[in-house]
Amino acid sequence: MTKKESVLVVCTNRKAYHDYFIEDTYEAGLELLGAEVKSIRQKELSLEGSFVRVENGQASVYHMHVKPYKFNSMTEPDPTRTRRLLLNKKELRKLASKADVKGYSLVPVEVYFKNGWAKLKLGVAKGKHLFDKRETLKKRDLNREMEKNFKNNIRF
Repeated sequence: MTKKESVLVVCTNRKAYHDYFIEDTYEAGLELLGAEVKSIRQKELSLEGSFVRVENGQASVYHMHVKPYKFNSMTEPDPTRTRRLLLNKKELRKLASKADVKGYSLVPVEVYFKNGWAKLKLGVAKGKHLFDKRETLKKRDLNREMEKNFKNNIRF
């Protein structure tokens, strides 16, 4: 008998899809403090400007802003401190090799809770040029216009 997975999406990095081509995604656990978990559950975090690096066999996320929990009685941690990602050695080696290729980087795409555990969806991304961004906007507008016309032409 399989147990149903419950997923609660907390934060998404929409700018990542605008600035990068996301080619591959990985799921990583987050090493957090207790007060940070409570703050993330209240959706008080931002992925804007954050990035991931693999150094010395460990992956870390930088500049992920987690607002301090207001009912915390202990000392407040730095909101933009580096947080370690929990991955297998095999996944770490894959990520390190993909990030070393010129033009590719590791970008956090989404933070969510899966069965009560905080997870980070990590994307292997290639940067877009300005003309690529214009092209995607043009395609989106054309699709929106086609859907509008299709919706208006349907009669019962």
